[in-house]
Order: sequence, then C-alpha cells, then structure tokens
Amino acid sequence: MDDLTYDEVGATAGEMPPGYHHVRARRVIGQGPEVFARAADALLAGEAQRRAGARVEMPHTPLREGDRVTMRLGLGILSFRIPCLIVWAERTATTAGFAYGTLPGHPERGEERFTLTLLPSGEVVFEIAAFSAPGRWFTRVGAPLGRFVQAWMTRRYLRAL
Repeated sequence: MDDLTYDEVGATAGEMPPGYHHVRARRVIGQGPEVFARAADALLAGEAQRRAGARVEMPHTPLREGDRVTMRLGLGILSFRIPCLIVWAERTATTAGFAYGTLPGHPERGEERFTLTLLPSGEVVFEIAAFSAPGRWFTRVGAPLGRFVQAWMTRRYLRAL
C-alpha cells in the first residue's frame, strides 16, 4: 500500500480525518436475505460503479483486498482514468463491502467505502462513506465542480443496487 496517495487508510470505517471533504450517505434498498445476497454479489462485482456510469477494470470477482481497480468516467478527451487499490473487502452473512483508496493519477486523494448491511429487522441498507481532497491540478482548480460530481456519483451509486 506504499503508493496510495493518502495516509489515513481505513478511516472510512470510523472517524474520518480532518482536512478532507467528508461524505456519508445511506439508503434502504430492500428487505430480506435474498435481496442482501443479490446486492452483495453485485456490489463485490463492481456493479454499483458500472451502473452509475463508470467503466470498471478489475482483476477478480468478487473484489479482494489488494486488488488494483481502474475506473474511467467521461468520454473522449473528457475521460478520466481513476486508479484505485482495494484496501478492505469483506463478506459475511449480514455485511458485505469494500473500500478503495486512491493511487497516483486519480483526480482525488482519499478513500471511499461501500457497505451493505442486513439488519435484524430484515432491511438491507447500503452505505457510502468517503473522504477526499483534490489530487491533481485540475481538481484543485475545479474543486466546486469536483464536489458536485462526487455528490452526483454518490446518488447514482445509492440507486445502482
């Protein structure tokens, strides 16, 4: 994990570090173990990102800790390469998810975590936690646009499963 562009690996699991923009979002996506199982399969196959409009290259399905994943957003000269490292991945009977950290070349620096939980009530909850800061010259210059894009993608991810 030496080439990650931030130091606070795993911070999306708890208190997020100062000096970054923070995102926390959640949505109930359904009810019951069958919904959870289907959503967990899709999440760990990168489908939240694909269904949100990203092109995703990943070495394994399901995602595993240590996998390098490259996403692309946009078209033509407005296409961005988004390299990430999976810093956490897990699947149990009631939780599933992964977190990726930014690698050199990513427009931002930070971490994003996607977690599904099957609650005792039967509700299936999809949560996203992220902290980020501009990582490239164009994201520093266009920081307000970057926050807009991040909020837009977060909404798309939440609807994707």
